[in-house]
Amino acid sequence: MSALLTLLESLRNFLNTGGDVLWMILLTSICLWTLVAERFFFFRLTYPGLKALWVDQWNSREDRHTPHALSIRECIISEAKIKMSKTIPIINMLVVLCPLLGLLGTVTGMISVFDVMSVTGTSNARAMASGVSQATIPTMAGMIIAIGGLYFSKRIEELVNDEVHHLTDLLKYH
Repeated sequence: MSALLTLLESLRNFLNTGGDVLWMILLTSICLWTLVAERFFFFRLTYPGLKALWVDQWNSREDRHTPHALSIRECIISEAKIKMSKTIPIINMLVVLCPLLGLLGTVTGMISVFDVMSVTGTSNARAMASGVSQATIPTMAGMIIAIGGLYFSKRIEELVNDEVHHLTDLLKYH
């Protein structure tokens, strides 16, 4: 229990070192990774049942050859694509937001450095160090989260495209 408390205290100290912006980056990353995990759980747990429902809905039709049937098929595929890519725009927005928040942390940290310099002068490096760490830590954190988020965002988009093609193949038109 004390190891967990020590870990949480270290995490809190790290987040305080980065300033308020690092807390915003943490909240943004929690939202991002929650949405990424939700999409993977969707594809693992919910999507197979939906896919079976759509295939059964199509296969139960007697008419699968007319232009009207083609429209219904396209409607089923469009509904599937919408359900599969439901949170991708939000995930992409959060991925883009992370480096911008890191840049905001850089600016606020540099303002802190300049405030220290205006009061103590340039000779007190120890006083400027907290502002420099407040400037660099959010930048690093924002970039790391954005790179990881970008990777998983692209993986989810590829998964959606693969599943749309697979569903299109399952809903035979001829």
